[in-house]
Amino acid sequence: MRTLSERARDIRCAVFDVDGVMTDCKLYLAPDGSELKAVHVRDGLGLKLLMQAGIEVAVISGRPSAAMQARFEYLGIKRVWLNVEHKLPAWEELKAQLGLRDEQMMMMGDDTPDLPLMQRAGLAMTVADAHPKVLAIAHWASRLSGGNGAVRDAADLIINAQSAGSQP
Repeated sequence: MRTLSERARDIRCAVFDVDGVMTDCKLYLAPDGSELKAVHVRDGLGLKLLMQAGIEVAVISGRPSAAMQARFEYLGIKRVWLNVEHKLPAWEELKAQLGLRDEQMMMMGDDTPDLPLMQRAGLAMTVADAHPKVLAIAHWASRLSGGNGAVRDAADLIINAQSAGSQP
């Protein structure tokens, strides 16, 4: 059985769900039907730090969101799948694009639609307030809830493991 550090050292692509991971899982609805989402600034920095460390960052989410699409463009995240009912085909497409194996992929999800990806991932990560079925299979759970710095927490873990693994 591989340790958490060994799993984190192998990661070449970090995949994130949106609602409940990058956000607090709440939908803020305006009278015109548009949605607003609250994100944590440190999570955005964590995503940038992953990319600066040479780790591909991707998003696979079941919901559409113009606000989040704009956020991803601002952060420079190019591999984004939104409004995806079944996430596994997007996972397979991403792996093929990058030429990676499941062991080199991380998935951070919070609810049951994320389970098929988390079960495949070399590193399955989640948030403190995730669904019990997700918490049960995760290799690691942040002490922080979704939308409150959990993404940065995960990014720091991966970057620190890879930095420690590269030192003599």
